[in-house]
Amino acid sequence: MAKGKGKGKGKVAVLGSGLIGAGWAARLSYAGYEVGLYDTSPAVEKRAREVIGRGHEALSSLAGKRTMGEIAFTTRLADALDGASFVQEAAPEREDVKRKLFKEVSAALGPDIVIASSSSAFLPSALQEGMTHPERILIGHPFNPVYLIPLCEIVPGKATSKAAMKKAKTFYDGVGMHSLVMEKEIDAYIANRLQEALWTEALHLIDKGIATAGQIDDAVAYGPGLRWAFMGTFLTFHLAGGAGGMRHFVEHFGASLEQPNCHMKGPRITKELIEKIASQTEEKAEGMSVAELEVLRDRSLVAVMKAMEGIDYGAGKAVKALRKAGG
Repeated sequence: MAKGKGKGKGKVAVLGSGLIGAGWAARLSYAGYEVGLYDTSPAVEKRAREVIGRGHEALSSLAGKRTMGEIAFTTRLADALDGASFVQEAAPEREDVKRKLFKEVSAALGPDIVIASSSSAFLPSALQEGMTHPERILIGHPFNPVYLIPLCEIVPGKATSKAAMKKAKTFYDGVGMHSLVMEKEIDAYIANRLQEALWTEALHLIDKGIATAGQIDDAVAYGPGLRWAFMGTFLTFHLAGGAGGMRHFVEHFGASLEQPNCHMKGPRITKELIEKIASQTEEKAEGMSVAELEVLRDRSLVAVMKAMEGIDYGAGKAVKALRKAGG
């Protein structure tokens, strides 16, 4: 594991050393935390070391080399928890396993220590039931590879306190993540529900013999995926509405949106929904006009595609083809 005493930020207990747990350990160590990495089997440490090493290499390439916080692998839960100021659970995605672990952890730690689950689907309220001080239990859902992808969905359960949510956001922001703070819990949260919608439609296309897996991946990677990398769905469609922005887009395409060209039926497009979508999109635009956003979009696309050209993959190949076509 990485050596050194870190930067005095304290210790985090990471419970589970699979891809997610090891990814957390890499990011947290890079951010200067000491990490108590717990798993029930000593046999998995070798694999965890490989993931952490790859994570440290990627992070150093992205943001510069630095002294990493010490990572101590242990098969004793008490050792991982000893001195920890934050707990990130990354056990197998089974509710019974997580609840059993949470019961032991919540009974062992003081009431002010946040216990966050990396679950990608479970309701935090279900994980809180019967726990000691359930108000500090919440979801802190990352994305693989955790050491590179910044999104972390913070989801409260029925018992989660505002203080715990604030502590969690401060913690995740402090390790270079983008905290997406939800106000209500729902199965699979936000990003995974969006991924599942795309996945479901993709399965229908393959099942009906309309498209192959390769064609579907190319449709995303060479098309809307490039815009999604920096702008997301709503700002993208905001620009598709021209000078009228999102209001014009929804009003113009409203009828087709209610009966879209896919296997999922959308909600009824009401005046209230149009106003909600438009006002929230304008808030996201942060005062920028459509023309200003178009310039930002173009600059961002150029940056992404030039970066991809450097590794000769995906849309980067299209940039090379464009250069050849011009001369």
